[in-house]
Amino acid sequence: MGDLLEKYNQANNRLILLDYDGTLVDFKRVPEEAVPSIELLDILRRLSSKRNTKLIIISGRNQKEIEKFVGELPIDIIAEHGALLKKQGEWKKLKIDIRQWKEPVLAILNESTMSCPGSFIEEKNFSLAWHYRNAETGYDQSRKLLNRLYGMSSSFHCKILDGNKVVEIADDEIGKGKATKDIIEHDDYDFILSIGDDQTDEEMFEFLLNHPEAITVKVGEGNTKAKYQLENVDSVVKLLKRLL
Repeated sequence: MGDLLEKYNQANNRLILLDYDGTLVDFKRVPEEAVPSIELLDILRRLSSKRNTKLIIISGRNQKEIEKFVGELPIDIIAEHGALLKKQGEWKKLKIDIRQWKEPVLAILNESTMSCPGSFIEEKNFSLAWHYRNAETGYDQSRKLLNRLYGMSSSFHCKILDGNKVVEIADDEIGKGKATKDIIEHDDYDFILSIGDDQTDEEMFEFLLNHPEAITVKVGEGNTKAKYQLENVDSVVKLLKRLL
């Protein structure tokens, strides 16, 4: 990423897309505890105020939670992987209809929760998430759950996301890749920085794969479609500070 700063400084219209959990803040045992530091909020505020720079938080969190963490910042926010958008202070739905997959999937998740102490279900407007960060047998149970879900996903028009100690089920019409496409189509950016840490962000990286102005960064280890990788959240914060 040696030329990142040079490209950033020379650009006339910049776009910065940042995931939240695992990218800007470390994962916590309870999702509500993943509060941004004062330093991070200051960095994001200063970045968003820079001339010709648009900063967007693009998260899988629901609207209420991500608003609680970064809602006071003068930035756009994408919630639930692209289903909801906050622009110029106002929230709007980008996805209206909810297909008939939620009820049967919720029943399957309830079974997994009953057989896996420490796991819990998070119900959002357009997705369901089964968290197992605090469950001793969580990983093994998640593999069984994924096998069941993969078998029914095509018939219910939903997609299965194997995230960081979470299995998420979302409508197949939403995703960070589609959200990124919609953003880019509305403006001509000559610098794009996209940073994320898990499977949901890979859709974003894949869409930007052949974009000549895009720099994509995965946080953490593992295979990725991103062009670069950073070790952890601290590395991301250090990078963002260099852009100030």
